[in-house]
Amino acid sequence: MRGLGMERSRSRLIWTLALGCALWLWATSSTLAQLGAEGHPDVRVVVDVSGSMKENDPERLALSALDMLVALLPNGATAGVWTFGQTVDNPLPLDEVDAAWRERALDLPPALQEYQQYTDIEMALREASRAEANGWRHLVLVTDGVIDLPPSRGAKPDTDRASRARLVDELATELANQGVAIHAIAFSDQADLALVERLAQSTGGLATLVENPESLLGAFLDIIERIFPADQVPLDAGRFAIDDEVETFSALVFHEPDDGPLTLVAPDGTRYRADEAPDTIRWQVEPRFDLIRVPDPQLGEWRLEGPVGEGSRINVASPLHLRTANMPATLYLGFEVPLEAWVERDGDPLGERGEELSLSVSLQDAEGAVQSRVTLQAEAGRFRGRLPAPALIGNAHLVIRAEGETFQRQRVQAVNVLPAIGAVYRPSDGRVVLTAEHPRLNRENTEIHGELQGERLEARTVGASRWHLDLPELDEALSRPMLLNATIELDGETRELALPRLMLNSEGRVGIDLADVGGTSLSTERLDDGGQRGSSASPAETSADRFVAWVNRLPEKAHALWQAGAPGLQGAWEEYRRDPRLWGAVAAVAMIVLLWLVASLIRRRRVRRPVHREEPHV
Repeated sequence: MRGLGMERSRSRLIWTLALGCALWLWATSSTLAQLGAEGHPDVRVVVDVSGSMKENDPERLALSALDMLVALLPNGATAGVWTFGQTVDNPLPLDEVDAAWRERALDLPPALQEYQQYTDIEMALREASRAEANGWRHLVLVTDGVIDLPPSRGAKPDTDRASRARLVDELATELANQGVAIHAIAFSDQADLALVERLAQSTGGLATLVENPESLLGAFLDIIERIFPADQVPLDAGRFAIDDEVETFSALVFHEPDDGPLTLVAPDGTRYRADEAPDTIRWQVEPRFDLIRVPDPQLGEWRLEGPVGEGSRINVASPLHLRTANMPATLYLGFEVPLEAWVERDGDPLGERGEELSLSVSLQDAEGAVQSRVTLQAEAGRFRGRLPAPALIGNAHLVIRAEGETFQRQRVQAVNVLPAIGAVYRPSDGRVVLTAEHPRLNRENTEIHGELQGERLEARTVGASRWHLDLPELDEALSRPMLLNATIELDGETRELALPRLMLNSEGRVGIDLADVGGTSLSTERLDDGGQRGSSASPAETSADRFVAWVNRLPEKAHALWQAGAPGLQGAWEEYRRDPRLWGAVAAVAMIVLLWLVASLIRRRRVRRPVHREEPHV
């Protein structure tokens, strides 16, 4: 009963949080109106109800996810819900989102717990994408990402692999050409993360791994804000500026349940609290957030006094709209990002009539730290530039900011950052499999080679965008790093692309670091503000330091082995007998012993030699 109560409490929390976010999106009344010229996108939620989800989603995050996504959808959007396992059902057909639609959606949880034995992701995506739309179709796939077809379809695992191949190589491209974007949410680290990532990447969607209820909100806010972008004003240390173009602002302020009350301070010093706000201000207070809607606000700087948690934001409705073109959902290591943005009023771009205006774009990681930034250059009312290539993979955000003489606007768009070429170590095959993630890379313009302990290994092409790099025989007890590099010819230029290093036999009992082979690590190399490497130590110095530290630990290791007795010594011999550092250490110890013996003999000869005493001369 306690577990059931906690589940209900968590569901209520998620629902109230999501409902508040939905009201916040709804409060920006121009959200859907701004999309009129582009067509109204519809949202199709595709929920996995397979048996593997029952095992991989013990927290029932899928139920909470549906509640949250349903609540986040703005009124006037078109949406529906599909479920799938061995078969595909459509318990909530496509329809306009309103109060009645939400009530029907809230009645769905029983259907989401009727688990089926198998998982047919391919059929689910085909069925959910079939209905026509007057704009982009956004499929939100909620799954553990493990394809498992019934044996009646053919011999396993061949049928599962064939379905996965069709998804990745055929269906994803077909859907992208039809205007279908797949946003994939994986609910377990046991999921086929490569599959959900590839589906999102190929169709212009987002992919993320969600393992707890707390991370649900951010994931679905990212998806909704990508489908229904909204203008914001920057919120910095609880302060934000409202200009004379703003008709309404909506503040979504996150906080902890035990935090004190929030105070909103107007530019003229008037202080507002939730229990004292006038009727014109809508103020909703929940355990983890406050939602404040202020129509016809005063001009100037507003302040929020009290707890303002990460992710808080200020949406605005105004005749000014910040627009972007071709905003990618996936960025790639080593590749700059071309960007275009502009601000318009009543459909006319600003900046053509001499208005002072500047636009910039920054890439921020999951913690909000700025990784790169660029100021866009004005070209006939629009602003263009190239964001420096990202350096870290994972989930991130592009923050587009516009500053005029009297106003500021920004948009935040979630992105996934991937390596341009993915590498997977297949020890059973004795090779590394490489696949071009970047859509412009293929066998015609890309050559790949690796470096393993000083030996250069060339990759051979096995497909249009796939390579195999055959490895020499490796000791499974040793963990080795491999450096991967690609030579690329694009747009008439040849460039070298360093790929993230790959650890071979990562679970080996003995790890050989890159310092042991005289190389440098992509994962540990850092640049300071001056553009120099953070460490001035040479590879030789680093190797020497590691060797000395290893030798210094020998007495401690020897004592432990002595306590373990003969079995311990035998195990150590099997573990380290092929490690070159062991033999180096043995040679060093032997040399030290030899020098000690020589020194001892010399001292003994001096002791035995007669002492000749010479009398002083007067």
